[in-house]
Amino acid sequence: MASTTSKNPNAMSGDVEVRKLQVWYGPVHAIKGIDLDIKAGSITTVLGANGAGKSTTLKAIAGGVKYSGSISVGDELIDILPVHKRVEKGIVLCPEGRGIFYSMTVKENLLAGAYRRSKVDYSLVFDVFPILKDRLNQIAGTLSGGEQQMLAIARALMSHPSYLLLDEPSLGLAPVVIQKIAEVIKEINASGITVVLVEQNTSLALSIANYAYVLENGKVALHGTPSELLKSDAIREKYLGGVAK
Repeated sequence: MASTTSKNPNAMSGDVEVRKLQVWYGPVHAIKGIDLDIKAGSITTVLGANGAGKSTTLKAIAGGVKYSGSISVGDELIDILPVHKRVEKGIVLCPEGRGIFYSMTVKENLLAGAYRRSKVDYSLVFDVFPILKDRLNQIAGTLSGGEQQMLAIARALMSHPSYLLLDEPSLGLAPVVIQKIAEVIKEINASGITVVLVEQNTSLALSIANYAYVLENGKVALHGTPSELLKSDAIREKYLGGVAK
């Protein structure tokens, strides 16, 4: 696989620290003062039921929602940075629901992901998702659901992120492709990219993560290594979908 790393004078490095994060959607208190420690170079997964606040947490890190509290990368607070400035510094979100440009071609979608790069490099994307090479001139909206999900991930990779925030990357994919996604995430992480992964596919997430947080009603209900979380039958049944040991 081609290297995902690239020199970027604006890129940040170091651990991500989230402190006392709170997010409101009108009267709805979605995130209620959570703390997260995301180690540089790790795969950290955020788990929980629908509505627990997982996607909102990723959006806050990416700058896509207003929040109170603080988020820092290394020694740098990023709270005042808008989304595009966070992208320039290497923080990139691949959103739930794909979020691709359906009326544009695959190539145009990929180029949109590479807008901050001085040189466009498709090598990583074609290594990970070779089918997209054959679909470059196809309108994105005519792709299959699985191919659209691949395109969403590929577009995020085109910016060569230092911190890749993946929201449900296995959504809509066939089981054989889900396994490929797991391998891809591990290889991306091995190249030096910090990954924060939100997944409903708990077995996928825990099979590749170094550390996990479980959210419940906007709060951290528990956290630990995957092996620590899987020790309790009650925890597996309530939060982790009964994943086998």
